[in-house]
Amino acid sequence: MYHNNETKTIMDYSKITSIEVDGIDGNDAPDFCDAYIVSGEYEGKTMTEEQIEELNEDGDFVYECVISELY
Repeated sequence: MYHNNETKTIMDYSKITSIEVDGIDGNDAPDFCDAYIVSGEYEGKTMTEEQIEELNEDGDFVYECVISELY
């Protein structure tokens, strides 16, 4: 991880593995806006709640994870 000028933590998404997504509802397709990440690993370690929250703020990343899980 590194920090930008605003001191917000930025994750290197290439170091994220074992993402688990919940809230996938077929009735919500194709947007899946109710889906969210519940767990994952960053650099081989279980992600903290703060890291998970940060990922869930990135709707595009969550959507990519949903599509990966479904297909």
